[in-house]
Amino acid sequence: MRAVVLTTYGGPEQLVVSDLPEPAVPDPDGVLVRTAAAAVNPVDLQTRAGLHSAHGAFHPPMILGWDVAGTVTAVGDQVTGFSAGDRVVAMSAQMATGRGTYAETVALPAGIVAPAPASVPLTAAAALPLAGLTAWQALDALALPEGATLLVTGAVGSVGGLTVQLARLRGLTVVAHVRTAEDSERARALGAARVVVGEDAAVLPSGTVDGLLETAGLPRAVAAVRDGGRAVSVVPTRVPEAERGVHVTVSYVQQDGQGLAALGALVDRGDLDVRSAKELGFEEAGEAHRLLEAGGVRGKLLLLP
Repeated sequence: MRAVVLTTYGGPEQLVVSDLPEPAVPDPDGVLVRTAAAAVNPVDLQTRAGLHSAHGAFHPPMILGWDVAGTVTAVGDQVTGFSAGDRVVAMSAQMATGRGTYAETVALPAGIVAPAPASVPLTAAAALPLAGLTAWQALDALALPEGATLLVTGAVGSVGGLTVQLARLRGLTVVAHVRTAEDSERARALGAARVVVGEDAAVLPSGTVDGLLETAGLPRAVAAVRDGGRAVSVVPTRVPEAERGVHVTVSYVQQDGQGLAALGALVDRGDLDVRSAKELGFEEAGEAHRLLEAGGVRGKLLLLP
């Protein structure tokens, strides 16, 4: 099979398409998935650069990628929930498990796999798993009551945009922080009741929201939370400091097939919009990494075999 292999830690030029042995049979509790698309995420860039080398389960040469959408080609003897031909999505925690998704065929535990939403193209469904589960689990960690006010930074990014929508579905009033005026209309369309525009946290009102979900690496945004409020960050390298009794935690995304299935159902009900920005071939993986590093991408960059 063809796969995008990281030959050594470094720049995007280290991503090379290679021919590798294809998994012949799945584990007893696993499935084989023929990849339609794999999404490119910031964690892929960090892993490629060696920023997580001390914590990874393995080292180059290796296959990157956390998100995948595709079609089941085989199932293990103990698997009852899926069969060959099923359209599925999954998030594989590649940095910890070594199961990367930039490959024509991916072997995965059935428990982290979910039916792909039927209302979007299968390639576009690859934009859902990591960003959707990150937003879903961070909101669970925040645990704000219905009617509370939530500030979402990076509110039109992949995680932030899904957070705004999911927060609205949970009955929260969303204040969206975006960097440019051009993003204001998008944030309102996603469900934000109010939009704050600016390059940094200095534009945010102080002490006026019940909670913060920080997706943009702006730790100073904690100043917008009322005394005794709550803040959750999904950017572990730039965590807000607790102040004025504000409870601050970091949410690390976890593999979760059931949660992913629930997110897919929301997509099919029309309650959750999933965005992809551009589709590129495996040979353009380096270019996809360059585009994401340059910033300004709205929606997921997707790699197609």
